[in-house]
Amino acid sequence: MNKCSQQYDVIVVGAGFSGIGAAIKLQEAGIKNFQVLEKANEIGGVWRDNTYPGCACDIPSSLYSYSFAPNPKWSRVFAEQKEIKNYLFDVADQHNVRGSVRLNHEMLSAAWDNDKLCWVVKTSQGDFTSRFVIFACGPLHKPIMPNIPGIDSFTGSIFHSSRWDHDVDLTNKRVAVIGTGASAIQFVPQIQPKVKELIVFQRTAHWVLPKFDHKMPRLIREMFKSLPQIQKIMRGGLYSALESINGGLRFPRAMKQFQRLARRNIHRAVKDPTLRKQLTPDYVIGCKRILQSNDWYPALAKNNVKMVFGGATSIDGDTISGLSDDGQLSKHKVDAIIFGTGFEVSNPPIAKVIQGKDGKTMAENWAGSPEGYLGTMVDGCPNAFLMFGPNLAVSSSAFIIIEAQLTYIVDALKKARTNNLATIEVNPEKNAIFNDKLQGALKDSVWDVGGCTSYFIDETGRNSTVWPWTTLALRERMSRFNLHEYILTSRI
Repeated sequence: MNKCSQQYDVIVVGAGFSGIGAAIKLQEAGIKNFQVLEKANEIGGVWRDNTYPGCACDIPSSLYSYSFAPNPKWSRVFAEQKEIKNYLFDVADQHNVRGSVRLNHEMLSAAWDNDKLCWVVKTSQGDFTSRFVIFACGPLHKPIMPNIPGIDSFTGSIFHSSRWDHDVDLTNKRVAVIGTGASAIQFVPQIQPKVKELIVFQRTAHWVLPKFDHKMPRLIREMFKSLPQIQKIMRGGLYSALESINGGLRFPRAMKQFQRLARRNIHRAVKDPTLRKQLTPDYVIGCKRILQSNDWYPALAKNNVKMVFGGATSIDGDTISGLSDDGQLSKHKVDAIIFGTGFEVSNPPIAKVIQGKDGKTMAENWAGSPEGYLGTMVDGCPNAFLMFGPNLAVSSSAFIIIEAQLTYIVDALKKARTNNLATIEVNPEKNAIFNDKLQGALKDSVWDVGGCTSYFIDETGRNSTVWPWTTLALRERMSRFNLHEYILTSRI
């Protein structure tokens, strides 16, 4: 057995909040021989890519941040895209990890070398080898572009919300929006006042709660700066509130209170009874991602907005055709089409380019249904950690997951060093037991029995996205890396 002549002990793929957080925690743990590879020309991840009008977080700012790097300067209760991206830049600078990031290095593939016991990572600018890899590519990475017949014939401007074309002036234009998810409910109210006509294609209505957002008073910001403990208490209160919602999602009956609040949100803004009925979902709230907005419904009620409650069936030149929910075909001439169709969540694109010890890709082994151990390690992929892996989505701040996983991963790396380990692998037997238990906990949850079709459910009909227990349980389970749960080999 040859020793891995690695360039690095750890490679981190991706420089969003997960990747930068990993760099900070590796540095703090004294693991200095690491490198972060980023495909773009700057760090930022999802908050770099999404620059559409109205882009903002739907988690309160005080909770949507690293616990070890509170930001007393948030200008709003729910921060907007630019401010969130700048926060990441500031944290990266404060912890001096920018020098560990190689920009414009897109990972093309990662393959485990069975002989040398290391990962070979091929990028757009050369190959790297490493004993361990942390894949911090994020779940909101690859936009879904629907395959509508005739799409190539469209004569106007066309783009996905996550690749917003700021060179296109939508003023007095006829604009079609396809998809009404988390991004659309933010950008539609922003563009509605300036366009001549807005045609919104909605297949399925979402439950939308009011968004309790406002500017953060200067006095509050000054208090957070001088008394950081106050902001910490607020963070704890927000965490508890979201944890109660997250816990309620396991019990469909418990979600009825939130559903009443969402229904009132519709009735307050939409007076037309027909439109109101069409905008009211027929499934239990929480089955799909719960959205928040104060201006989504008012925008849809405006005179220059037309709703098409069905899918776009074809495109011919400047005309897009849609089938309504009553089977009627309508045609609309438009100057631009914007897709708000989301991302590949339950089918992570990165899995197609990660090759495990059996020579097959992670996607091939998953066969359409992702599975991991604690959402962090995958059977057949030694020494590899996956941020936001299978069944780790929660209705709370992404930072709860990020920090829990990084605690677990860094502990694994420290124990590998202390115990002179060559490899750490998932134990297939324990993996099967864990996932059976996990799916059992999901079977009566709102995600599985709430009556909707969502990205939480993969192509095999299995929920491979959501964590079914509390985030308190998640953090406790990931507070230490238990070597006895894994298959280990020692270094020679």
